[in-house]
Amino acid sequence: MSVEIGKVAPDMALPASNGETVQLADYRGKHVVLYFYPKDNTPGCTTEACAFRDNHESFADLDAVIIGVSPDSEASHQKFIDKHDLPFLLLVDEEHKLAEAYDVWKLKKNFGKEYMGIERSTFIIDKEGIVQKEYRKVKVDGHVDEALSFIRELN
Repeated sequence: MSVEIGKVAPDMALPASNGETVQLADYRGKHVVLYFYPKDNTPGCTTEACAFRDNHESFADLDAVIIGVSPDSEASHQKFIDKHDLPFLLLVDEEHKLAEAYDVWKLKKNFGKEYMGIERSTFIIDKEGIVQKEYRKVKVDGHVDEALSFIRELN
């Protein structure tokens, strides 16, 4: 599986922060903002999640749902949601299968150490389940506004 603009988005069932198992197909008929982030409760990931939270209603007004994905556990996700009052689901991708399907599970380097982890990325999927836009190596500042503007153009 790989991600291509104009093609059907990779999909699989994953546990969600609400205790249910969900998949993208559950959201057909809505735009989906699928964002991958490295780790709950870290500075960049918290800033990004809070920016999505603060714009949640604007996305909802455009018939769009926000779904976050990281390798963290359901318990970690729930703490993250509770601490920052996040109004959207976070998917548990502990085995990084969805991250691999979207080609965001990458070799990373930090302070001279190499390790595998999530490359911060966002995918905009339309109401029919087709990938319309991808943002890779996302810089947090201004990203949510950029994604929101793109969905406005889709409507």
